[in-house]
Amino acid sequence: MGERQKLFRKGIAEIKAYVPGKPIEDVMREFGLTEVVKLASNENPLGPSPKALEAMRGALDSLNIYPDGACLALTKKLADKLDVDPDGIVFGNGEDNIITLISKTFLNEGEEMIMADPSFSSFEISARAMGAKVIMVPVRPDFTTDLDAILEAVNDKTKLIYLCNPNNPTGTICTRDEVEKFLDKLPDHVVLVFDEAYKEFVDDPSYPEGLDYVRAGHNVLVSRTFSKVYGLAGIRVGYAIGHPELIGGMKRIREAFATNRLAQIGAIAALDDDEFLKKVTDVIREGREYLYQEFERMGLPYVKSHTNFMMVDTKKDIKQVFVDLQREGVIVRPAHIWNLPTWARVTVGTMEENRKFIEALEKVLA
Repeated sequence: MGERQKLFRKGIAEIKAYVPGKPIEDVMREFGLTEVVKLASNENPLGPSPKALEAMRGALDSLNIYPDGACLALTKKLADKLDVDPDGIVFGNGEDNIITLISKTFLNEGEEMIMADPSFSSFEISARAMGAKVIMVPVRPDFTTDLDAILEAVNDKTKLIYLCNPNNPTGTICTRDEVEKFLDKLPDHVVLVFDEAYKEFVDDPSYPEGLDYVRAGHNVLVSRTFSKVYGLAGIRVGYAIGHPELIGGMKRIREAFATNRLAQIGAIAALDDDEFLKKVTDVIREGREYLYQEFERMGLPYVKSHTNFMMVDTKKDIKQVFVDLQREGVIVRPAHIWNLPTWARVTVGTMEENRKFIEALEKVLA
């Protein structure tokens, strides 16, 4: 440990920083390419919501004015759309910011947070930063979240449970029956957080929406984002919904202007862009089926996904496959970071991008 690291808050030096997907510009420069397909960060292949773009362009001359810190217009729009109490909504600078806000609001030093392994690393990072103990519960062999094992890990020190549904990186879901049995046995001192960043891509009738449990009065928070299906990852709009008392605690410590002016204007407009929403989900559904067929043709095991990404076993060292794919102009997410040394997480792109990936993968694996 470096001398100055002793100045950190206890536990910070042990945290592994989040590493995002490799940027297109880096791969172009490193391999001398002029065209690269990025299928690493679960971004929207169709770009941003057109209605959001139009609204934001019309607001550029107001950037000298601070945003509404309370996001009143966006909150009302979302509350009306989802039929929830506007006092039970808080916005942030992307869902990562919301996750940090949840950990800062509810976790005391020495308390425990439980999450699936693998799942979204921001849960672990934010909890450890607050001095909490993180309990990682391995997913089942079929990559689904083991709610029974999570329940067994609950004790008097448990404060938060993060349930990423659908789960990132596995793409799997917990069903309504599983979640309701789980909730029935969960003690009142535990706050259950549903991360539903990818819910719009789910078309399985057994999928439970966390908002049902908010309305039923459980100690539940639901976090969502405009980054994925609305294609607004670059302006960072995330939010949480829960009982107004729980959300009230988060509002006490959120940044004064956590959601910028353009982000609020774009998000309001995106909520009316149902045509774009349908177009995106249709493209993802078609792409998923294509990739399933190609993986089966190539004899590669994969996990059926409820999201805009999927896991595939390349049967080779993924670190090398990752580099070799970049040489072919394709970036994926190597899954060795989740202790899966031959697997990759692949974002579903346009059909042109999906075909380029399969062509590159076949060349690399050959």
